[in-house]
Amino acid sequence: IVEFACLLIAVKLNGFACKNPAWVQANDFSFSGLHNPGNTGNPFGSAITPVTVAQIPALNTLGISLVRIDYAPWGVVVPHYHPRATEIITVIEGSLEVGFVTSNPDNRLISKTLQKGDVFVFPVGLVHFQRNVGHMNAVTISGLNSQNPGVITIGNAVFGSKPDISTDILAKAFQVDKNIVQQIQGKF
Repeated sequence: IVEFACLLIAVKLNGFACKNPAWVQANDFSFSGLHNPGNTGNPFGSAITPVTVAQIPALNTLGISLVRIDYAPWGVVVPHYHPRATEIITVIEGSLEVGFVTSNPDNRLISKTLQKGDVFVFPVGLVHFQRNVGHMNAVTISGLNSQNPGVITIGNAVFGSKPDISTDILAKAFQVDKNIVQQIQGKF
């Protein structure tokens, strides 16, 4: 009963509504469609299909979720991090370059090329990425140790904030001209 506590009380927990126990159904514990490829016809060449508390209400408080990622040839999942989860990725099809950057002051890149069946771990809070290095589509499944891992995409956060981070600050941070910062901000 403790494992399903959120479904057994009528309150919000972790920001998500808990269901009255009389209304709980099998659909609160399931998700269909993970076998369907995502649409990789976007500038990044990747598609992410999440299975978090937003898709399966019963995950609330259970501390797990997963994601299917589809990659077109040379498609990428851009540098990002999960503020509330470690991620473990398994290559189902294809060949991927994966990596993460350690924290300051070292900022060391830890990367590897993975093949079908290989597994890699991205520690919580560290910037990481994936890129299909093959000429065929690739597919991965990732497990995360949070029902709501969150995602912070570096480019969006830095150059697409609302309101904008001052061009003076970003120009100094990236050691580039303010015009370059404005040009990049314009893309977001």
